[in-house]
Amino acid sequence: MKFNFKKCIAGGIIATFMAVFLTAQAQDKLVKFGFAQDFTAVYTFVTVEYSQGQRDYLSLINERGGIKGYKFMGDIVDHGSSVPRGIEAYERFKREGVVVIDPLSTPVARALVPRALADKMNVVMAFSGRSDAADGATFPYAMPLSPNYWSQAAALIEYISRLEKDDLKGKKIALAYIDTGFGREPLPMLQELAKRKGFEFQGFPYAPPGNEQSAVWTNVRRFKPDWTIIWGGGVGQTVSVKEALRNGIAADRIASVIWLSESDMAVVGNDAAKGVLKFEGVAGGREPKIIQDIMRDVIAKGKGAGKQEMVGTTYYNMGVVMAALMVEGVRISLEKNPNSAPTAESVNEGLRSITKFTAEGMLPPVTITKTDHQGGGQGRISQWDGKRWVAKSDWFSASQDVVWQLIKASSDEFKKTGK
Repeated sequence: MKFNFKKCIAGGIIATFMAVFLTAQAQDKLVKFGFAQDFTAVYTFVTVEYSQGQRDYLSLINERGGIKGYKFMGDIVDHGSSVPRGIEAYERFKREGVVVIDPLSTPVARALVPRALADKMNVVMAFSGRSDAADGATFPYAMPLSPNYWSQAAALIEYISRLEKDDLKGKKIALAYIDTGFGREPLPMLQELAKRKGFEFQGFPYAPPGNEQSAVWTNVRRFKPDWTIIWGGGVGQTVSVKEALRNGIAADRIASVIWLSESDMAVVGNDAAKGVLKFEGVAGGREPKIIQDIMRDVIAKGKGAGKQEMVGTTYYNMGVVMAALMVEGVRISLEKNPNSAPTAESVNEGLRSITKFTAEGMLPPVTITKTDHQGGGQGRISQWDGKRWVAKSDWFSASQDVVWQLIKASSDEFKKTGK
């Protein structure tokens, strides 16, 4: 693997524009993915590990000879979670024949959706983005390929309900969330489930980025919740866990959206955080076969994209799986069109034909259709044991009737207003 870094200077400020190419020989047939992601601003807590996983997986496929004669190139750009920079990268990718774009940023992904629909360009929204993009009929080129935020919130409530012997009546559930579109995403789901299951729900927003939450947690403490859900990312998450513990909330009564990792637990204190729960969409650790293959065929050969100690972390494995789903879409595309080079449109057909894909055990069975782009909405709950995340449930989905009620209402609004 070879890296090319381009540095640009604009307005006296040095901005890094990283173009990282997973190279193949000049004579190889190439499939191009565009990884315009945030390495320097908001989502740095996840991007470095996630991107490393994506690159290492593509290296693994290339080391094996590619797919039906095609090898893969990942073009990596830092958009800094800036919508204009994300759009600039998108337009360049489109000109250069990229077939799938992964921005790993909800604001950038949302901004790209109208263009993607008009241009017929695949935009991946890994565990993020527009929750209503699960509606493939309305958003044919917006590809979550993963449980949306409504499915994640529903799964957390279902697991809490199981621990409460399926009786949440009279229980109090708090949501401490970052006051952004992403943070507010679970509100309609939790409000509806509160009505259906009889628990008392209250939300407690905090200002982004979330490094100051003390006043919010005073109010959470006064609410006296039986369970507390946290919904943020990066510094907001670690501050939330610390404040919850400081305000007397037991660690095993704290449950999180997917964005909580090993590095976050280290910031909180590995032992102090023991017991915290979270939604998990991908198997972690180095035990999965694909991760073992990467260790043997990529890392051991000195071809890894980053620090070896990151291999197997939560976000690294998420990157591996999302790259695997993209490659699977290409593989199916080539099966359907054996005499044609993959295009964004043919890969879209491939992605929307993925059936019971598990990434060799790293995922629940994922089936993407022309109507369901989240693949069934399954995940599981894991718990921090002081050293690692341990699965506490099997793969499952919950309250999908409510999830799809929200999806349809939101996608119908998009069809009317374009927003």
